[in-house]
Amino acid sequence: MAKIAPSILTADFTRMGETVQMLDAAGADWIHCDVMDGVFVPSITFGQPMIKALRKITNKPLDVHLMLSDSLRYIEEFAEAGADIITVHPESVSSVHLHRVVSKIRACGKKAGVALNPATSLDALEYIYDTIDLVLVMSVNPGYGGQAFIPAMLGKIEKAARRISQLNLAIELEVDGGVSLKNAAGIRDAGATVLVAGHAVVDAEDPSGAMRAIAGR
Repeated sequence: MAKIAPSILTADFTRMGETVQMLDAAGADWIHCDVMDGVFVPSITFGQPMIKALRKITNKPLDVHLMLSDSLRYIEEFAEAGADIITVHPESVSSVHLHRVVSKIRACGKKAGVALNPATSLDALEYIYDTIDLVLVMSVNPGYGGQAFIPAMLGKIEKAARRISQLNLAIELEVDGGVSLKNAAGIRDAGATVLVAGHAVVDAEDPSGAMRAIAGR
């Protein structure tokens, strides 16, 4: 079994509160919030005010994925808004000193995650594993919902899972991008412990059933 963190990226923004409450009641473990600035990735989504609003309507962990050119600048603001997990990208300009960035997240009392784009090597994590709580393997190029899972990422997930096991660290291995009812079992088998799904859950006729199937329950 894996945790399920439905993404609200594909939700109807005019009904965001209702969608989050539905996902909460339907059995979501976390709520995955994709924050995009239109610079690091092409799309623009939402920011701190949305996180603050969602914090008022759910007790589920808010899994906040910062796809920003300057994540370091906003860590304290997202922490104060109510994020429980804050995940940053080493490819971001402001994350060149990645240890400093994840240390700041932890100093704010939040769990720290690092997300890797498909072409980014796991080597970027080698000297910070002991300072992070989550590794997010992007299985699509970030920026848009509804993309197809990149098959080569299964090997990357397996490699990340082996390394985390070798180090004997309590790090969640999250996968985001193209996760569906068809490929979820293979992703779990590769070692993922948290699966992010957007369309496959939010647009499902039975979101609760879809989440159970994707999580392997």
